[in-house]
Amino acid sequence: MMNLNLFLLTVAVMVSAVNGTSINVKPVKLGNAAGDFAILAKTGISTVPKSTVTGNIAVSPITSAAITGFSLIIDSSDTFATSTQVVGKVKASDYTEGSNLITAVGQMKDAYNDAAGRDTTATNGIDNLNLGGGEIGGTTLTSGVYTFDVDVLITNGDLTFSGNATDVFIIQTSKNVKQAGSTSVILSGGAKAENIFWQVAQEVVVAAGSHLEGVILCQTGVKFITGSSLNGRIFSQTAVTLQMATITQTPYTYTETRRGLRGLQVA
Repeated sequence: MMNLNLFLLTVAVMVSAVNGTSINVKPVKLGNAAGDFAILAKTGISTVPKSTVTGNIAVSPITSAAITGFSLIIDSSDTFATSTQVVGKVKASDYTEGSNLITAVGQMKDAYNDAAGRDTTATNGIDNLNLGGGEIGGTTLTSGVYTFDVDVLITNGDLTFSGNATDVFIIQTSKNVKQAGSTSVILSGGAKAENIFWQVAQEVVVAAGSHLEGVILCQTGVKFITGSSLNGRIFSQTAVTLQMATITQTPYTYTETRRGLRGLQVA
């Protein structure tokens, strides 16, 4: 029986490899401290009211003075502030216990480096490198690591991520991510936003009326223009700019999953 199970396991891995699917695409580990935030930025978070953020937001090492447009009300504990635009807490380095954010910022950087260091996967034997010349609008992506050294564009229609609830998608680019107005990222087949990771060395710009899904790990700025929205999280090593945008935090649970072997969980 043991030999039979080993044979079936080997066949499953071989079939997965032939089909070009990733055998071991792990989710990016955010860490519990960073995972407490819908938006975490190092140099500021601004809003043109009225934006709506569901989840906690924070800045560090810069102070709360860099959180603008939210009309903050400091809690009597001095550990956080509130805003009518935030369904959650607002934290900053100059509040009591603000030093705790050092850990969160460190985990944000680690998550970025983790995502940036993943090897490009292949689909049907072809490396997922500069797919479509960077234009992924109008396409459907399955689980894997997609690598770009050009701008990633969602301008030629909606983008669909198709997979099950444990499939992981990582989009890596040394350039920008630019999403055109009135376009959407769509989830299909049970794919989840918390398993989509956008590792971006330059800027993320989501234009007016557009919707994005996933966790943004950005080395520079993130901008959501009028009426745009995100189901996911924003981790920016510089600033985040919202213009009447809606940001909804997704859950954070970290589980490593071996691809191609449905139901097999690796602790």
